[in-house]
Amino acid sequence: MYYIGIDIGGTGIKAGIVDESGHILIKDSIKTGAERPYQDVVHDIADLCNAILDQMHLKPEQVEAIGVGVPGICDPKTGVIPFCTNLGWHEVPFIADMHKYFPGLPVYVDNDATVAGLAESVAGVSAGTQSSVFITLGTGVGGGVVINGRPYSGSHGVGSEIGHMVIRLDGEPCTCGKRGCFERYASATAIIREARKAVVDHPESLIMQMCENDLDKITARTVFDAAKEGDAIAVKLFNNYVKALAHGIVNIINAIDPEIIVLGGGVSNAGDFLLDAVREAVKPFIFYKTQPYATILLAQLGSDAGIIGAAMLGKQ
Repeated sequence: MYYIGIDIGGTGIKAGIVDESGHILIKDSIKTGAERPYQDVVHDIADLCNAILDQMHLKPEQVEAIGVGVPGICDPKTGVIPFCTNLGWHEVPFIADMHKYFPGLPVYVDNDATVAGLAESVAGVSAGTQSSVFITLGTGVGGGVVINGRPYSGSHGVGSEIGHMVIRLDGEPCTCGKRGCFERYASATAIIREARKAVVDHPESLIMQMCENDLDKITARTVFDAAKEGDAIAVKLFNNYVKALAHGIVNIINAIDPEIIVLGGGVSNAGDFLLDAVREAVKPFIFYKTQPYATILLAQLGSDAGIIGAAMLGKQ
């Protein structure tokens, strides 16, 4: 059986043909051109699907379904995408419009972090488990919840927006309008923000040397690399970041109690340096000391997760 998976991003759209085991057989990509009218982007998505079908010498009727991951809130039941800031989409009938190009072919749509979590549960680090939560640590913080082997997005399509749970009362203002959201402390953006503030008072920090005294060059990796070298300011920033991430993870454990928590996104590229620290930071916050709790692991599928997870929406 073949499935098409489409991963829509603010700058690029990736599509692939995936088998029922979650293996990508062929993939291709195009630029999003998000500044264009919505219908133009949908037309290009359809063309991309036809292009990869042609490369595999397949016809649309030989495909079981098309699945799509989008960077926003969507209603998997109606196929309407009510809110997708990166693309400028509001209340767009995405599935109905895709059916204009592929009539009769099932089309599914869900949040991009949700489909990435589904991908890991099918073909990645959480494969074989019944429940897992994927946390994507990038510019923001996204989540993908899988329960009983199926993605869970709640009754209104916002069930996995873990980046906007509050972990600090009256904390940093968030783009969503609240204060103290998880992503304001556990994203790459948060690390960069705090590092820029810290080095103003501590220009002797190794962070400044690594960024060549240009604050705009500070990245999460800059901070982590400086922390590995033992720089006091970087170590403090790293520890504060890990503590915030641990708070959010424990909230997830208390609310859902999954088998696995998967860390993905750009920040997770820090690897075991981050993973080991997070595991240690979580331990003291677990209130049931004698019971097992979620294993915390790093994602395996990288940038392919969006294609695989979107394709697997059609297998649910």
